[in-house]
Amino acid sequence: MIHDWKNGGFGIYVHWPFCAAKCPYCDFNSHVRKSVDQKRWLTAICLELKNNASRTSGRIVNTIFFGGGTPSLMEPETVSGIINEISLLWELAPDIEISLEANPTSVEAQKFSDFSNAGVNRLSMGIQSLRNNDLKALGRMHTVIEARNAFDIAKKYFHRVSFDLIYARQGQLISDWKAELLEASAMAVDHLSLYQLTIEAGTRFGDLYDRGKLKGLPDDGLAADMYDATQELTFLNNMPAYEISNHALNGAESRHNLIYWRYGDYVGVGPGAHGRITSKGNRIATVTTQNPEDWLRNVELKGTATSDDEIIKPRDQAAEYLMMSLRLTEGLDMNRFENLCGAALDNQVIDKNIQNGLLKVNNNNLIATQRGKIILNTVIKDLLI
Repeated sequence: MIHDWKNGGFGIYVHWPFCAAKCPYCDFNSHVRKSVDQKRWLTAICLELKNNASRTSGRIVNTIFFGGGTPSLMEPETVSGIINEISLLWELAPDIEISLEANPTSVEAQKFSDFSNAGVNRLSMGIQSLRNNDLKALGRMHTVIEARNAFDIAKKYFHRVSFDLIYARQGQLISDWKAELLEASAMAVDHLSLYQLTIEAGTRFGDLYDRGKLKGLPDDGLAADMYDATQELTFLNNMPAYEISNHALNGAESRHNLIYWRYGDYVGVGPGAHGRITSKGNRIATVTTQNPEDWLRNVELKGTATSDDEIIKPRDQAAEYLMMSLRLTEGLDMNRFENLCGAALDNQVIDKNIQNGLLKVNNNNLIATQRGKIILNTVIKDLLI
């Protein structure tokens, strides 16, 4: 069991917490600052990487992911410095995937060539909508024309380019979403991330929703119909779902995100970053200080800003694996679950969910059906009782 992480692989996640503006739907750990001392931040991130390398020595890094926040606000030299530090601390896989999230403003698109030269080989763009009025409602700082131009620039420098769209937006009809999704499919290179708008507590949208001032949201039935339409249209365009919200050509799946969903190991550095690492026979959950300034001070004073290390019990590991893997089209390996947990899943519960059309079994893999994915939290809760 101490080598279970190898079923998922090993990656590095770097969280850049800064944004030019806070989107009203976003509950990620992101912050607006007038200026950022990038050399100071590079030094601190490298210190945190060294701290984690001491606990994961001898690993081969399969993926690196720069997330945020808005990593495309980083200077290319900062990105290059981080990648170089990782290459000194661990061995890099020959086919390593190095992804960076980017906003499609014209200013950030000017950096794409330099990001490529720094070592990034996959770009994930937060386009979010192909309709200007919806971009404004979502608090985005780009227009549709800017997004399309940035996307064209990205294709010049990266063989692998993904972009995000949000659906089930205010006032959106299913016919509107189908038309927009067809446009997106025509643009797409190899990967699309298609997320249903969710209203999160602590966000501007969450506050408006609580006060009854967020109008025009689709009801659950319409949102489910939009999900079904998304699966159908992406399948017809040869980009089927490999995970609930992610679609790709065969072989173009996000390998970094697959590490999460296949319950591999990953180091998380930067404010608020989470990690899962196997060290000295234990699987450990790590989390870092959220506030950027506190994180920076902690790293500079102590060499780390990890605020909590928790050993994950075998049964909890199995539960985490189940929660992640059932999001995937490939599903959960029931033998692996049993090895982690020390006990098999309840066959009666499985059979009940199969009869209800929520689960299916293929070669000892437990797979959520399309109907099951819509109410996946309910299915998971049932399996874990």
